[in-house]
Amino acid sequence: MKAFETDSWKNLKKHFETIKNNRMLSNFDHPEHLKTFTFDFNGIYFDFSKHRWDVEMLKYFVDFAEEMQTRQAIEAMFTGQLINKTEQRAVLHTALRQLDDKPVQVNGKNIIPEIRKAEERIKSFTGKVLSGQWKGISGNPVTDVVNIGIGGSDLGPKMVVKALSDYRNHLNIHFLSNIDPFELDRLLDKIDLETTLFVIVSKSFSTQETLTNARKIQGIYIKQFGKNAIAKHFVTVSTQIDKAQDFGIAPENIFPMWDWVGGRYSLWSSAGITIPLAIGFDNFQKLKAGAYALDKHFRNEDFHQNLPALAAFLTILYNNLYGFETEAYIPYADKLQYLPDFLQQLIMESNGKSVTLSNEPVAWQTGNIVWGNTGTNAQHSFFQLLHQGTKIVPVNFIAEKQNKNTRFKENHKMLLANMVAQAEALMMGDVNKTPYKHFEGNRPSTIILLDEMTPESLGTLLAYYEHKTFTEAWFWQINAFDQFGVELGKRLANRILEDFKQLTYPHDSSTTALIKRIID
Repeated sequence: MKAFETDSWKNLKKHFETIKNNRMLSNFDHPEHLKTFTFDFNGIYFDFSKHRWDVEMLKYFVDFAEEMQTRQAIEAMFTGQLINKTEQRAVLHTALRQLDDKPVQVNGKNIIPEIRKAEERIKSFTGKVLSGQWKGISGNPVTDVVNIGIGGSDLGPKMVVKALSDYRNHLNIHFLSNIDPFELDRLLDKIDLETTLFVIVSKSFSTQETLTNARKIQGIYIKQFGKNAIAKHFVTVSTQIDKAQDFGIAPENIFPMWDWVGGRYSLWSSAGITIPLAIGFDNFQKLKAGAYALDKHFRNEDFHQNLPALAAFLTILYNNLYGFETEAYIPYADKLQYLPDFLQQLIMESNGKSVTLSNEPVAWQTGNIVWGNTGTNAQHSFFQLLHQGTKIVPVNFIAEKQNKNTRFKENHKMLLANMVAQAEALMMGDVNKTPYKHFEGNRPSTIILLDEMTPESLGTLLAYYEHKTFTEAWFWQINAFDQFGVELGKRLANRILEDFKQLTYPHDSSTTALIKRIID
C-alpha cells in the first residue's frame, strides 16, 4: 500500500493547501476547536489545540487512517501476528501489561502463563532484596543495585526510576551503560562491593558494552572474594542460560526475555527488573496498569479521539506536508530528565527507516529527529531558535500539575507558568516594528499535563508514545520493530579493535590514519 497515493491523502493534501498559511489563533474562532482537540484521560490532560490544523482537517486524517487499514494493523499487533516482517516476530510488549488472563497466541502458544510465571519470580526476587533476606558474600543485605545494560536495557529503566523518584525505597540505584572507563571508575568509587547487587541485562549475553563492563567487575569480585561471590552479587536478564551460568550466575537468578519484545519496548518485562527494585513490585504493577489503560484506549477508541493516532497525525502533518523535520520534547519536570533520551531511541530507532514493508525504497520522508531538554533550563539554551529561528520545530511540553512532595510549592507554580507562557508565546508571537524584536509566532506545540507523576500516569504516558510511534510507522509503511542500522557499526568496531593490535583489515585512508594515530 502506498500511503501517499491514496484518495484520502489526496483529499487531505488538497485541504492542507487551503489552510497552510492560516494563523493558528484563527482556529479558535471555530466553537468546537478547543473541545475537539483537548482530552482528559487517566489523570492526564492532552492539549492538541495549538497546532496548524482545524476540525475539518482532522476528518480528512481520520479518513486517511481508515483507508490505510490502521485498525487492522493495530489488531495484528495486539493479537500476536508476526508484524515484525524482517525478523518474523510478533510484537507484544502490550501483553506484558495486560491485567486479565485472556490468551494471547504467538505461533499457536498462549504466552500469558509464561508472563505470569516471570512476574511471580520478579516479585519473589525483589521481595528478598528489599526485605534484606538476600545477602552478599559477607552476609550483609544489599544497599546498592547497579543495572548494567545499554539502549533499551538502560534508557527505559533509568528514565522510569528517575521519574518515580518520589516512590523510591532505601536502595541506591545506579546505571552503567557506557564502555568509557570513566563511568566504571566513578561507579566503583561510590559503591561497597560487599553490599552491591549487579543486574546484567543482555538478551544475547554478548552485548559488547554490557559484557565488557560486567566482566571487569566480575574480575574484581573473583580477585577479592573468590568465584563463589558471583552468584551472590550478580543476576541477569537473558535468553542465554548457558552463557550466564558460565559467567557464574545461579540458574534461579536468570530471568527470561522473549523475542517478541524489542529492547526499546522492554522496560515492562524482566529487562525492567531494576524498576521494582527501586520502587517496589506493587508500584511496578501500577506502572503497567497505567499502560494497559492506554492500550485499551488505543485499540478501541475512534481515531478522531484516539490519543496516539492524533499525535501521529500531527507528525505526518509536519513531516510530510509542512516539511518540518524535527520535534522537541521539553519536560517541565526534572523527574523526566531522561524522557527526551528515551524518546530518541523509541522514535528514531523505530522509525529511522528508508525501506517500506514491501521491501522497496520509500518515496517520502520518515522518522523525525527527536531532541530536547528539561525546562526551564531549555529556555536559556535553545529556545531562541524555537521562537525566532528560520526552522519551525513543533514542541511537546510535558509537566505535572502538582507535586505533593515538594516543600516549595511556589517554585512549582513558577515552573508551570513558564511552560504555559512558552506555549502561548510560540503561538501568539509579538509584533514589533524593530525587526530583531519581532516574533512571528504561529509555531505549534502540544501540552501534556499530568495531574501528578504517579506510576499509573507515567505508564499511560509511555504507552501513548509507544503507540504514537507505531502509528507513524504504519502511515509511512515501514517496520518500527527492527534496527539493522545499529549493527554495522558494532561489526566494524570489533574489526577495528583487532586492528589496534595489528593493522590487518583494509580501510579507507582516513580511517587507517586515525587507527595508526590511536595505536602509536
